[in-house]
Amino acid sequence: MDYAVLKKNFENHRFHTSYFETTEEAAAYLSDQIKGEKVGFGGSITAKEMNLFEILGKNNEVIWHWEQGPDARIKAKDSTVYILSANAAAATGQIINIDGTGNRLSESLFGPKRVYYVIGKNKIAPDLSSAMDRARNIACPKNAARFNKKTPCVVSDDKKCYDCNSPERICNAILILERPCTGMEVEMVFINEDLGY
Repeated sequence: MDYAVLKKNFENHRFHTSYFETTEEAAAYLSDQIKGEKVGFGGSITAKEMNLFEILGKNNEVIWHWEQGPDARIKAKDSTVYILSANAAAATGQIINIDGTGNRLSESLFGPKRVYYVIGKNKIAPDLSSAMDRARNIACPKNAARFNKKTPCVVSDDKKCYDCNSPERICNAILILERPCTGMEVEMVFINEDLGY
């Protein structure tokens, strides 16, 4: 991970950036930055691997549908801080997320005062085209398999996107975030470890 390149390009796109060698350092940083807030979580294996729900729950009210059920998605709309990851991040300064219900996409665009993306080195792609390819052909098939879907990307031997029309499809919306939306403060928390899908 070339943090100098990521910092330059993402900060040129008005994102804040920070960099950590380990998940423990990144989690400690977030714990220090986020206190007395209502924190919502997008469906993120990265956040789960970092144990952020428990860590941030010590000094904040935390909301995550993985821990509190589907109704938590609605409650998370009132979050002051939102934490999620990305299916891919282009080193040129864009974030790609593909979603089924749209809850994490909507929260990353409007509502919370601050949004933090936690991004492992495995999610960095050199440019927008390769980031889209990573999101569709690596992250999405793994997420569909995690939800036990019987989509072509899961049941095929090559585990790639077929742009299917399956009723079990979880890839219903694609978001390319090029810059934070007006009024949003967004920070990319880069971690020099493989995390999530």
